[in-house]
Amino acid sequence: MTPTFSILPSLRAFVLCLLLGAASLGQAQELDCQVSVIAPTINNVEASVFEQLETAITEFMNGRRWTTDEFTLAERVTCTMQITINKANSQTNFEGTIQVQSSRPIYNSDYNAPLLLVNDNDFDFSYAPGNLLQYSQDQFRDNLTSVLAFYAYLILAMDYDSFSLEGGTNFYTQAQTVVTNAQGLSSPPAGWSAADGKQSRYSLIDNILSQTFRPLRRCYYEYHRLGMDVAFDDPAAARQSMADALISLRNVHRIRPANYNLQTFFQAKKDEIVKMFGPAAEGERARLLPVLKLIDPGNIPVYDQGLG
Repeated sequence: MTPTFSILPSLRAFVLCLLLGAASLGQAQELDCQVSVIAPTINNVEASVFEQLETAITEFMNGRRWTTDEFTLAERVTCTMQITINKANSQTNFEGTIQVQSSRPIYNSDYNAPLLLVNDNDFDFSYAPGNLLQYSQDQFRDNLTSVLAFYAYLILAMDYDSFSLEGGTNFYTQAQTVVTNAQGLSSPPAGWSAADGKQSRYSLIDNILSQTFRPLRRCYYEYHRLGMDVAFDDPAAARQSMADALISLRNVHRIRPANYNLQTFFQAKKDEIVKMFGPAAEGERARLLPVLKLIDPGNIPVYDQGLG
């Protein structure tokens, strides 16, 4: 972890106190995760199994300490997980998808800015009702807890990156350890290796820790801390910082066009960008629009409609 976040009170805690006002008394775990498990097409497994799974995952995400920092209730990172079970191979073996979202508060407002929105289609796991979900950072125990831990660390990494430049490095590294542990298996489940394609957990973490993607990590900080957090006091200055941060992503696109990390960034941010820059002067929009269309071609209609 970078020195900025060695212990709390840290910059992140200080900023959150400013954002949220007086923090709640008492210590808490780091995540405030809302979990939903749905199985719309499964008829061969009792619905109570998925209800128990939902409860178990909620307790796993919110009841575990993921960092050595001290969080108050008000400082917990808001996030959601929606797990969709598409197939039950048995009463305890399932195939499905997991959508993970997270957000962080913005200074002087009641708005929470989205940080992460990822849809993971490689989610096969085993679960038996009544079993505790156990996770070890030193080894791969099962795919369910490894996937959950991976996204817990990813959520924290992005949150810390948004408050301090590259402040989330330690958590990205821990997410990478989860990947490495899975790769130690003779036949890893889908999503953990380079062979699983460019939209895998492996690619997501391998990219973000590489030198090529440092502009994206800087963007998370400058866009939020130097942009969104000053928008109430100086909207024009906020948009300038945000635009500069977004435009800097051309360097990532030039080296790795259509990469998964940029796709997940803009999937979370596209609507927010339009809301922030829609009311801007024509010159501001004209400067940003061609860059957005270049590096995020999948959302060109959104940008044309909102900023054109």
